[in-house]
Amino acid sequence: MAEAPILSVRNLEVVYSDVILVLRGVSLAVPDRAIVALLGANGAGKTTLLRAITGLLPIHRGRITKGVVTVAGTEVQRFDAPAIVRRGVAQVMEGRRIFAELSIQENLRAGGFTGRGKGELATRMERVYGLFPTLAERRHQTAGYLSGGEQQMLAVGRALMSNPRLLILDEPSLGLAPQIVEQIAELIVTINQAGSAVLLVEQNAAMALRLANYGYILENGKIVKDGTPQALEQDQDVREFYLGHGETGRRSFREIKTYRRKKRWSA
Repeated sequence: MAEAPILSVRNLEVVYSDVILVLRGVSLAVPDRAIVALLGANGAGKTTLLRAITGLLPIHRGRITKGVVTVAGTEVQRFDAPAIVRRGVAQVMEGRRIFAELSIQENLRAGGFTGRGKGELATRMERVYGLFPTLAERRHQTAGYLSGGEQQMLAVGRALMSNPRLLILDEPSLGLAPQIVEQIAELIVTINQAGSAVLLVEQNAAMALRLANYGYILENGKIVKDGTPQALEQDQDVREFYLGHGETGRRSFREIKTYRRKKRWSA
């Protein structure tokens, strides 16, 4: 974590409707050209954190009440979403959110709105098609007819059309077959090696820690643990709550009582 971060979040607090405090002093960093994993159960505050980073909080009646979000050295917590995209941040939301009625190529063009001309747009599109040959072969097909894995690839490709320095992936493996999950994992590594930092938000902790250079765990609106993947994998709480290895053997995260997690990690 010695490199200068492309993203820095410091002591962030967020409320909804001026009443509900969701984030309570969250701090994290994503170094340039690194992969950082953010783990957390449903309701931990992951989506709110992403909205704060990408400028989408006002749409959901949310507001940053304290803290700073910095992208490439510039404070962006007061920027709107298009301005943050222009600073080099792109997000693939949970559930893919493609434009189902449009073609693959039209979806990609929509993602390239920050391009400065037809030549740049064409260059970015060819880069995406190079990463996703299946999309290139079917570029004129209606996106809604793609399989789940192909739609996820299109969503990632659309995000790459803005040529991001930071790519945020929100649950990219959700609902996909294991074979497709492995393809997505390989793609994340390829994108990172091409120069984009990645903030990977996942409930598939094993995959996320396998890919990441560093990891954070968010619980009840706070970062409760952080460290290298190796350190997190050896932590007993992480092994029990996220990797399915409890004191009595292997078990699902969903089978562990919520009150046990809150009792151990609340403050």
